[in-house]
Parts: sequence; C-alpha cells; structure tokens
Amino acid sequence: MASGLNLSYPAFTAFCRRAGIGQEQTLPAGQYHFEPAQELQHDTSPHEVTIGGKKRLVQAASAVLCYSRMIFFQCFPRFSRFECKSFLTDALQYFGGSPERVMIDNTHVVVLKGTGRDMITVPEMEAFSERYSFTFIAHEVGDANRSARVEGPFHYIEGNFYPGRTFSDWADLNAQARAWCDKANGKYKRHLRAVPKELFAVEKPRLKPLPLWVPEVYRLHQRVVDLEGYITLHTNRYSVPADWLGRRVEVRETVNTVEIEYARKTVSHVRIVDPIGQRVTIREHRPPRRAAHKPGPSSEEATLLRLAPDLLGYLTSLKKRGHKQTTLALRHLLRMVREYPEAPLKEALSEAERYGLFDLPRVERMVLRRIAREYFRLQDDDDKGGDDDGGA
Repeated sequence: MASGLNLSYPAFTAFCRRAGIGQEQTLPAGQYHFEPAQELQHDTSPHEVTIGGKKRLVQAASAVLCYSRMIFFQCFPRFSRFECKSFLTDALQYFGGSPERVMIDNTHVVVLKGTGRDMITVPEMEAFSERYSFTFIAHEVGDANRSARVEGPFHYIEGNFYPGRTFSDWADLNAQARAWCDKANGKYKRHLRAVPKELFAVEKPRLKPLPLWVPEVYRLHQRVVDLEGYITLHTNRYSVPADWLGRRVEVRETVNTVEIEYARKTVSHVRIVDPIGQRVTIREHRPPRRAAHKPGPSSEEATLLRLAPDLLGYLTSLKKRGHKQTTLALRHLLRMVREYPEAPLKEALSEAERYGLFDLPRVERMVLRRIAREYFRLQDDDDKGGDDDGGA
C-alpha cells in the first residue's frame, strides 16, 4: 500500500466493507403481509429422487397459501404447461378453492413476455386462470424474497420427505407426497405459533369456489395406427383393435390415462409417465393365434391303412426313422402291398419291425425270398432222372 502497510487480502476486504468502499448500501429487510385467500405462491425445484431403484432428477412443484402456509406438492419428470395446469388443478382441489392471485417465478411456462409487473401471460394459461377466477402475477427479477413462502418449504421437503422413503413408481411417489402434505399441514409451526390447518379454517371460507364441473386437463394428438396395431406417444406404444390398422385416430392424453378414439369407439390405457419406449398391449386387441396346422394323412398313407390296417405300427415307425423321403417310402410300401401276397409280406414286415429295419429295398428282398420258397417249388435232380428212365 502507499503507506507501506502490509495487509492480508481478507483484512483489506474487511476494511473496505466496513468503510463502505465498493459496497452497495444494505437496506433493512421487510416483511410481506397477506390476508386470507389473497395469494398462493407456486414454483418448481429440481430434486434427486430414487424411483424404482434408480436415481433420477425430478421437478418438484409446490403451492403454498400465503396466509395459512398450507402446502401441496407433487413431482414430475418434466414441467411444461400441461403439467403446470394439471398440478394447479390438483392444488386448487386440495385447498378447496381459488385465491385472488397466484405468484410465480418468471417462468416461460406461464410468461409469454416481460417480467415482474410487465409480465404478459400466455393465452393458454390466461384462459386457465380465468376458469378458476384468479390472476397470475410475477415478482421482479432478483426479488426472491417476494416468493419466500414457496421457496422456503423446498428445503424442508428435501430434508424431511425424501430421506428414508422408497418409491416404486411415479404414482407411489405422488401418493406419498400427498399423504406427507396432510401430515405436515397438521403440525405446529414455531415461526407461525400455530398449525396451518387451524389457520386454514379461517382462510378456506374466503377462497373463491371452484367451478361446478372441474374438467380434466388433457392434450390432443393425431396419430395413424401402424401395421402392428399400435400408436406411438412420447416413444411409448399403445395397442388398438386389429381392425383399426392404418386408421387416423384421436389420442386424448391426461395425467393418468391415454384414451384413443376412432369411429365413436374409445380405448383407454394407463399412461406411462416416462418416455422409455415401452409397449402397452391389451390382450383383446391381439387376434387369437391360429392353431398350428396339423396335416392329415397323405393319400398313400390312407390307402395303406385301408388295405393293410395291421401295418399301422410299422408304418408309424417308418415315418419316424425311415431314411428315404417319407412320400417315396410310403409309395414303395404301397406298391409292395398291392403286388405281393399278404402272408409273406406281413411276415417280412413283422421281422423287419422287430429288428428295426426300415430299408425297404432290403425288406422287399426278404419278401421275395419267402415267396420263392413257399409259392414256387422248383424241380430237383431226382425228379429229372426219373423222367429220363421212364422215357427209356
């Protein structure tokens, strides 16, 4: 330094802070006061959660009534306008009414352009807010304290809800989240010196009533049924009846279901939340498998069984273990049945079956030897000599 002092960097910066050198003036913090049913604050926060044994990053959406501090939260794999409308619908039904306004961060899900007071709402979300009689507002950029009612509970959720819990799927996760909200809203809060549910008893009568009919949030898609009888939605495939192949269908996607409509007929599936390329099939949508074709006996086999039914055993073994082509072997055997006497043929085939002989040319030679021995008696030498003597 110019005076020759040797100071450490932390000591130098501390001196600057105390002297106000290079520092903006710190303003005193204030508090926001909310009347019952005046405001609900909504925001999302990324959390790491184990679902089905796998760690993954989820979007935790939270809604807090600013007067009673009643909290409601759910988790989603992503957070688009579809999920936003679905979540706020569930939140308003959970609270049983609507506040005057909903405070949001400057998120593109709701904001078309501008920030803070200059924020212009997306027409789709503007129509949604009109249905439930509230107004979307956004806090100024950098003014995180304005949404402190919803920002603070995220740390509470991470430290109190997730530890020690296991979740099999998204439905299980959100069911446990809803049950946890019921329990958390019934606990005494030291900073409030009250129980949120007790304060909510004062706030609920001032909430604006929900519409008599609360429509389910959905998205419409147009799809063409492929040749396998499925439509594809977010990489997942859902089955349709076999007679819808090649047809253009309308797909109605809700948070829990996928409804496919064609010609005034509707097919409903349970919606797969993650785009994981899974195939969902309803058994009735697959035509019954054709029974395996069992060919009947050939004409040669039928003729053999008609002419010589006693040969069934040898015929069956011949079809299983014969070396010749089956049709040729059957034709060879049929010729033998037609040409040779029954007795020597059956005797030769019986012996062949006993020794496992299915070489039909050899079997035929066995038949011929029996025929030659039993049916054709040849003259011997004695007979020839007697004839010569007689002639002399």
